[in-house]
Amino acid sequence: MSSAAEQEAVPGERAAEDGRPAVVVTGARRAAPPPAVPARPGTPVPLGARFRRGPDGVAGTNFALWAGGAEGVDLCLFDEHGGEKRVRLTELTHEIWHGFVPGVLPGQRYGYRVHGRWDPWTGARWNPAKLLLDPYARAVDGDFVLPPEVYGHVRDWPEQHVADTVRDDRDSAPYVPKGVVVHDDDDWSDDRRPKTPWADSVIYELHVRGFTRLHPDVPPELRGTYAGLAHPAAVGHLTRLGVTAVELLPVHQFAHESHLLDRGLRNYWGYNSVGYFAPHAAYAASGTTGEQVGEFKRMVRALHAAGIEVILDVVYNHTAEAGELGPTLSLKGIDNRGYYRLQPDARRYADYTGCGNTLHVVQPQVLRLITDSLRYWVTEMGVDGFRFDLAAALARSMHDVDMLSPFLAVIAQDPVLRRVKLIAEPWDVGSGGYQVGAFPPLWTEWNDRYRGAVRDFWRHALPDVREMGYRLSGSSDLYAWGGRRPYASVNFVTAHDGFTLRDLVSYERKHNEANGEGNRDGSNDNRSWNCGAEGETDDAGVRALRRRQLRNLLTTLLLSTGVPMLVAGDEMGRTQRGNNNAYCQDNELGWVDWSLLDDPDWRPLFALTSRLIALRHRHPVLRRRAFFSGRAHSADGLRDLAWFTARGTEMTEGDWYAPAATLGMYLSGRDIPGRDEHGAPITDDSFLAVLHAGERPVRFALPGPPWAERYEVVVDTGREEQAEAPGGTCPAGTEITVEGRTVLLLKVTG
Repeated sequence: MSSAAEQEAVPGERAAEDGRPAVVVTGARRAAPPPAVPARPGTPVPLGARFRRGPDGVAGTNFALWAGGAEGVDLCLFDEHGGEKRVRLTELTHEIWHGFVPGVLPGQRYGYRVHGRWDPWTGARWNPAKLLLDPYARAVDGDFVLPPEVYGHVRDWPEQHVADTVRDDRDSAPYVPKGVVVHDDDDWSDDRRPKTPWADSVIYELHVRGFTRLHPDVPPELRGTYAGLAHPAAVGHLTRLGVTAVELLPVHQFAHESHLLDRGLRNYWGYNSVGYFAPHAAYAASGTTGEQVGEFKRMVRALHAAGIEVILDVVYNHTAEAGELGPTLSLKGIDNRGYYRLQPDARRYADYTGCGNTLHVVQPQVLRLITDSLRYWVTEMGVDGFRFDLAAALARSMHDVDMLSPFLAVIAQDPVLRRVKLIAEPWDVGSGGYQVGAFPPLWTEWNDRYRGAVRDFWRHALPDVREMGYRLSGSSDLYAWGGRRPYASVNFVTAHDGFTLRDLVSYERKHNEANGEGNRDGSNDNRSWNCGAEGETDDAGVRALRRRQLRNLLTTLLLSTGVPMLVAGDEMGRTQRGNNNAYCQDNELGWVDWSLLDDPDWRPLFALTSRLIALRHRHPVLRRRAFFSGRAHSADGLRDLAWFTARGTEMTEGDWYAPAATLGMYLSGRDIPGRDEHGAPITDDSFLAVLHAGERPVRFALPGPPWAERYEVVVDTGREEQAEAPGGTCPAGTEITVEGRTVLLLKVTG
């Protein structure tokens, strides 16, 4: 192949709108178009490739593609050897190019070539030399390897500042994946969705590949796949733990970034989507020519049968095509101006995501793409909800975040989507993008205010306990408006992004050298404490303190009002050796280490976590559906929520502002709002939780009447073994000793 400098640069076939020449580069491998195949008119709906029978009973597939400003669309059909046949779609209805092709059956691989102007100065980047993935493809065969041929511009043009304006005419078809025609005939009549109420939910964030890649009881050929997650060994761990939902890191078809491929790495997390209808093919054990669809459905059924919902982490804010110097894989070549937000200088992309581009959700066709995708995963793939990555970017109107934006309005009125679980990551990287507490009713949110407060409390870094009081009791300061409930707050201490729970108490600095970015990537604001030594250590005292801190963090999370979210492996002490940005670590660093369950140091942590989740399931006072009032509802003055100092006295306003390491929280089971399914009042035991983050022991006076006559110790994180309740009762008024850095949970017994 000749270098870019040796290739012939010629003016474009049509002048740019502003008079600038549009440069086209010709070179080797510009194949002659294969012979065309005739198509019948077909229909413009539904979008995508849909197998059916024509009016005369002949089986075939209807293809429909929205390409608003295009001048022509070729459907490209590929045989098993890569041979290509083209079908010109001549029918155009409301900017949708469509046609029915007889004889095209499920399993057929295909793509599109879209014709139009090459004029990057005005945002027009059509290039028919580039084979494009159908945005509605429901299965994808092959992988993105990103050689120069898959870029619409000449990537190695000598003058890099204008390289994106020079069109590359080399054929990309040999180097890019193809869509696959899939036939769906599944009505889900044998499936029973768990439909777990929000207040009763416990979410478990996991990676499909990483969760079972090292699981010894999952057959080797199934490890790291949808079938592996559906295996009884994997499902059994989830049921023993007691979680009600798995939140899967992205499973939409995604691509790897060129800078990772250049370093021999891969995008492991998958926040780089390119196919919003297709389950990521690399996670399938059964095949990639449509088999991945059925395998994903069987996984969902297996989880539903165990009472576990499936929530997808979805990335509709940007795509894998990046900015003007990124590859041309799909939307950029279909209608760049129609799909992406562009700057006033239309060569450039508006980037509210930090990933090079932002989908223009205000555009009707983009909104349709997203909502069609969401409905597809609910109705045809069986999922129960979504967590929206950088959701603030989706809520932007023209520029600013707008809680009356078209995206949020459409979701609110959609009869399918308004019934499933919707979780916002309520921020993006643009101006005004931090929107925690601002999303409307119907939505829950990742509450990073909770994460920060709990981390700071247990490293004894809070100036006072005001923030901690709000976070423990459901974050009413953020969510008690517009009919929202405490379960609007998804409480978490760790997530995929950041330290694992074990690393949070083992490292004060990130250690991301394995990512190959000079340790510059990843957050520096970790709010972590290494307990006296950086990283792994043989010091028995440090190791014991770290295990105690893990018990404190997990107990705090599972006793807090709101929806708790755990991260896979945290319940058994998984470590990433201080890497707080393991997005490219598709190896033992990023996978769950199942041997920890056999380690005497870490096995008790799993026992405690499962016992706390079971405790939460048994006691409605720990999973309230309404905010606390803090007011007495009876003559004895007992309130639904009360706060106590170590002296056993109720906290005054001054106590909230004073430096403190100890906080007592009383939860009354007598005053729970609402009724059960039979219409009876909901009542429960009452509890006193004592959280002590100080290094030294503290004397804590147990509150007397009307709060209690006697207490029973249910959880004591100062104990190493937590498989059973510690036992023992204490009369009210007794001063008990709370060891340093300990949570006590006491049940009122009289």
